[in-house]
Amino acid sequence: MTSKPAAQILTEVGQRIRLRRAAEGLNLGQLARLTGISGPALSLIETGKRDARLTTLARIAAALRVPLEALLADGTRERETARPPVGQGYDLKDFL
Repeated sequence: MTSKPAAQILTEVGQRIRLRRAAEGLNLGQLARLTGISGPALSLIETGKRDARLTTLARIAAALRVPLEALLADGTRERETARPPVGQGYDLKDFL
């Protein structure tokens, strides 16, 4: 199982934030005021150029009136179906 590269995850989360912000009719300045996060910092998050902390994403989610999971979830069940059955452990041979 391979995971998505970090840059792709950041880009996808940023796109979800931007889409939700637009759906709420907010510009970056307005979201900045609601979150206490600067407009330039929000822009970097939306473009996937800044790796936001979980607490920062929680503030953004609260301002956008969505659960934090809505910003993080990619809409697929990939992670759940890719998990090995309980009790099979982890394959760490590449890390030893």
